[in-house]
Parts: sequence; C-alpha cells; structure tokens
Amino acid sequence: MRQLVRQQANGAASSAVTAVTAAPAPAAPTLMVSISARHVHLTDEHVERLFGPGHKLTPLKPLYQDGFYAAEETVMIVGPKKRMLPTVRILGPTRNFSQVELAFTDSISLGIDAPVRHSGHIAGTPGCVLVGPRGVVELGEGVIRAARHVHMNFRDAEYYGVKNGDFMKLRIQSPQCSMVFEELLVRADATSKLEVHIDTDEGNACFLDSATTVELQKYADGCACKH
Repeated sequence: MRQLVRQQANGAASSAVTAVTAAPAPAAPTLMVSISARHVHLTDEHVERLFGPGHKLTPLKPLYQDGFYAAEETVMIVGPKKRMLPTVRILGPTRNFSQVELAFTDSISLGIDAPVRHSGHIAGTPGCVLVGPRGVVELGEGVIRAARHVHMNFRDAEYYGVKNGDFMKLRIQSPQCSMVFEELLVRADATSKLEVHIDTDEGNACFLDSATTVELQKYADGCACKH
C-alpha cells in the first residue's frame, strides 16, 4: 500500500484585526491518501480451509487504521479460463464474509467483470477460486473493484461539515496529472484516522507518488450521488 501524507492548508482568509480579535479557525487535520493494492479479506472458516485447521492470520505489517494489518499469508486468485494472480496479500483481521478487491487492470488480467462496489456490498458480484497451501475456496460472489472512499472520525466530519454516508471530492495536484476524484464516500465513526483509499489504477493516473497537494472538498450544494 503506497501512501502520501499532506498537512492541508487551513484555507481561512485572514482579516484585519479590529477591537475584537476573532478566535483562530481550527487547524486542518492531516490527510493520508493511500493506494490500496489488490487484496483479500477472509472469514475464519476460509482461513482454515486455505491454510489448515486452526490456522490464524499472522500480522506482517500494521496498516494506517488501528487494529488492521497486512498478513504474512497470501493466496492465488484464479479466474475464468485459469487466468491467475499468484500471490495476493490477505488483510486482517478476519471478517464475517470473504471479499476480493481488485483494480480494473487486475480484473481484466483475470478475465473477471468486477463491478465498482463499496466494501461489503457483494450481492450479485462475480466469484473466483482462491488457492492456498492447504486447500481451495470457491467464492460464489465477492470480487469487486472497491469504490473510492475516505475514513474519518466524527471530529474530522464536523470540520468538513459532512456526515457518514455523504460524498466528497479529492483534489490532487501533481506534475502533468492533476485531477479531481468525485463521489468519495465518507465513512465516519468515533475512532478512524483521516485516510482516503483509492486503487492502484487511480493512484497511477494522478501520479500520487509525486503529488504536491491533496485536498478534500465538500460539494458546494450537496452531492446528488445515488449509490
């Protein structure tokens, strides 16, 4: 997972000091933008079927959000016509459903028509075969291209004037590749750190590794996105 951290400019215009000095505007929170490479989420049952009875995921590297990690374990993903991705990382902890998250180019490589979905919205999505060292799991559904989104806590949401389930925009300025990503789903809760997730194709398209500015923007008149 490639990441870029930028301290956003406050954006508040200064004004002349009169008899009463206004209270300073709250400081803009630090924004992390992460490129989320292809990965797999598994149930406890599927972990055991792929790696053996009683097996538990082994944390390899912590992710930015507390309690989440990249595991040492990887699986092979097999699509139609035996096309495959040989070593795809598993992210922990385990979930109550298994899900495969790919970029568009990954899904083309596998021959899977993966739709853009938000995590957990897997009804009606294609499946695939997962191959581990001790077994095989055939998923009937669960392969998606993860829709872009932003994690934040309630304090961040108050700062931006948004709430859980709203949509925002992400502006990225980079050499010859500046762009604005729209329809960024807000996932607000009590504990999350401010972090945007985009996939590999999106990160390459905006040249995120050389970005000079990243900025979250609220829709001026609200977003009429229907998802």
